[in-house]
Amino acid sequence: MKYISTRGQAPVLSFEDTMLSGLARDGGLYLPETIPMLSHNEIAALNGVSYEEAAFRIMRPYLGDTFTDNEFHEIIARAYNGFGHAARAPLKQLDSGHFLLELFHGPTLAFKDFAMQLIGQLFEASLKRSGKRVCIVGATSGDTGSAAIEAFRGLEAVDVFILYPHGRVSEVQRRQMTTPSESNVHALAIDGHFDDAQARVKDMFNDFDFRDAVGLAGVNSINWARVLAQVVYYFTSAVSLGAPHRKVSFTVPTGNFGDIFAGYIAKRMGLPIDQLVVATNQNDILHRCLTTSEYKPDGVVPSISPSMDIQVSSNFERALYYAYGEDGAAVAQLMDELKAGGFSVSQGALQALQESFASGRCSEEDTSATIAATVAQSSELLCPHSAVGVKVANDLRDPATPMITLATAHPAKFPAAVEKAAGVHPPLPRAMSDLYERSERVTRVANDLDAIESLIKERLPH
Repeated sequence: MKYISTRGQAPVLSFEDTMLSGLARDGGLYLPETIPMLSHNEIAALNGVSYEEAAFRIMRPYLGDTFTDNEFHEIIARAYNGFGHAARAPLKQLDSGHFLLELFHGPTLAFKDFAMQLIGQLFEASLKRSGKRVCIVGATSGDTGSAAIEAFRGLEAVDVFILYPHGRVSEVQRRQMTTPSESNVHALAIDGHFDDAQARVKDMFNDFDFRDAVGLAGVNSINWARVLAQVVYYFTSAVSLGAPHRKVSFTVPTGNFGDIFAGYIAKRMGLPIDQLVVATNQNDILHRCLTTSEYKPDGVVPSISPSMDIQVSSNFERALYYAYGEDGAAVAQLMDELKAGGFSVSQGALQALQESFASGRCSEEDTSATIAATVAQSSELLCPHSAVGVKVANDLRDPATPMITLATAHPAKFPAAVEKAAGVHPPLPRAMSDLYERSERVTRVANDLDAIESLIKERLPH
């Protein structure tokens, strides 16, 4: 299995090199040359197996000869050992035909743990074998950062620097990033919003002298291994509701487009998905693009669902690559136009996107109202992101097809917004109950590439 860039001008890589490099050297994102198909019988055979066994069967075709079957089984077992639910990704019924996929039972209470815990184990196995050291730099709107720090803290061959927008994440999200004491992890609060942090990370990857000098690696959802890990729970949840013998739909609270894109890959692999619904908050650039063809960032407005406060959705580039018939030059052109202010999707590509994705928008008022209504109707307390998903799912779902809405975070990660909406204070799980007492370590940085690169070089072990 080989990997190619969405912009068509980067070296073709193995799974291992794709995982360790993150962003392609032409600025594009890596994708597999071909997407493996699972047969009807192979999908049906996932029914009743453990989450770990399903993960092995679904991801194995993408790995090539990077790991032996035995090594990969052990990596998966270590990755999900620390989850707080035996099913890893349990389904709860919200209403007739509407189900909630709980993706918050990992160590940092968010869906990012499914990918990040696996990536931590993949990186460690690879680096132990090669004797190399890497410097991981990531940007976060709240959950990726804490999941990355949790996955890599204390590992010998990895240094981790996470940029998050100062003052624009919840207190729980911030403390999960700033309270680990291990010397190899660093929380950097950048002056600006998430798109600024993400842009500086991309700038670092495109500064080849810096990239090569520090051994830069990426774990944002630009990293293909992140997307691949998320494909698994689409299969496990759909099979538990009758796939492949019946179609299932999904609604995904969407910011950087990685999670919904994993659903698109699952569909391309043969999973009978009817609707893939992109649910956005008031920062609704993806909904606007999917309905009007215009992708023009117009500024981020802070919301009670901060992990979705994004205007430049990195993984949307992967969807555009397929919508434009795998034309790397066309994608590169669009990304150049984005730097200049925005782009319009061609009629043919828009039609392809609309055949793959539906979309909806949820206001701040509707987000709060959905949290209140859901706890009243089904005793389920939703985080604000999950509430965005539930509202849009209710607007768009077909009663004849089961709808699974992805619950992307535990409500206790956003206690102020949840309590204001529902009148209920969501307590932290026992393992995290002392979070507010732990001391914090954080460095404030300017939104300036030179300053950030200099800080990273200073902090790296010499």
